[in-house]
Amino acid sequence: MRTIFTHAKVYIGGRFEETTLAIEHDRIVALGAAPEAEDRVINLAGRYVVPGLVDVHVHLREPGFEYKETVATGTAAAARGGYTLVCSMPNLNPAPDSMANLQLQLDAIERDGVVKVIPYGCITKGQKGCGEQADLEAMAPYVVGFSDDGRGVQADEDMRKAMVEAKRLGKPIVAHCEVNDLLKGGYIHDGAYAKAHDHRGICSESEWAQVKRDIELVRETGCQYHVCHVSTKESVELVRQAKAEGLRVSCETGPHYLIFTDQDLQEEGRWKMNPPIRSAEDRAALIAGIQDGTIEVLATDHAPHSAEEKGRGLEKSAMGIVGLECAFGALYTHLVEKGILTLEKLVALMSDNPRRLFGFGGGIAVGEQADFAVLDLETTYTINPDDFRSKGKATPFAGQAVRGKAVQTWVDGELVYDETTKQ
Repeated sequence: MRTIFTHAKVYIGGRFEETTLAIEHDRIVALGAAPEAEDRVINLAGRYVVPGLVDVHVHLREPGFEYKETVATGTAAAARGGYTLVCSMPNLNPAPDSMANLQLQLDAIERDGVVKVIPYGCITKGQKGCGEQADLEAMAPYVVGFSDDGRGVQADEDMRKAMVEAKRLGKPIVAHCEVNDLLKGGYIHDGAYAKAHDHRGICSESEWAQVKRDIELVRETGCQYHVCHVSTKESVELVRQAKAEGLRVSCETGPHYLIFTDQDLQEEGRWKMNPPIRSAEDRAALIAGIQDGTIEVLATDHAPHSAEEKGRGLEKSAMGIVGLECAFGALYTHLVEKGILTLEKLVALMSDNPRRLFGFGGGIAVGEQADFAVLDLETTYTINPDDFRSKGKATPFAGQAVRGKAVQTWVDGELVYDETTKQ
């Protein structure tokens, strides 16, 4: 029996069309077909259907840190946010630096994943950012790419060797860029707020200097390279120049970097993440970067911690915030409703582009897997972390009134999140 969605605005080929969408089993089987007597019909009442959102930067914390998050709770949060595919970072214990260690995560994903999850493997043994290389070859068939997220790879030669091997294996290097020698104990942006409130700052060069180093290595090795969570104007310009040169370089940024500046900071752990929220000038450069295509991906860097770890104030709280359940609403409200982006561009940044860059495939077309989200763009609501499915509750978006959210999420033709029955 087909399920056919009627009275919908469906995202097809980069634009919305008022049409019907039919699925059967795990596939999209028709677009524009009229319902038949035996079909199950779901009237979407003018809501928007988009290909399932993709987040290439998520921390699920399992194995090793299940008190922060699990595959079950993290993917339930993803489903609530409209995501049908997430890529899990390797900040785990044991770190996925070998097939044996990676298998622990793969088993948890198979057992408890609500949405699709593809993990990253480490670049270095123990995810230390230096020293012995992880077993990239053994992990390659099972991972989206290789990353030491949370740590920059410090030695040029270590990164060069990793790029050579990753290219041979047909996988990207996905880099957290941070020069340890430039950190100097900092924990927020080295800007006006840090100076006014006597905080130790993280300089912008600690990020962009390693982006520059890595792009030079891409030029030498030909590796596919993706920069995590760019936050500085210099990083944006470096990526822009690399793309103009034809290098296989891409990057992402997060909702919080596009919406806030360091002048918005408060003395609470929910404002602390790495890299930090930076200046108004940096934010303007990031916005220009998404508008001109330099920044092709929006990713949350969903990084849950316990309430105790995030309750120690701005200086002493753990780095990291959550975002899966509020990203779309925040971005739609602050970027689309303010005319900075179109809805179509936002969908491209959150779905089309990561699918293309990382080779995931999918989208809304006949024959594709039935992975999509139904969006309600009319309802205004207040972001309340107490309602999150994630174990993590720390987000700078707490208390904000926003518009736009996923009310249904479908994965392989199965309804994995449904809010429409509550309305």
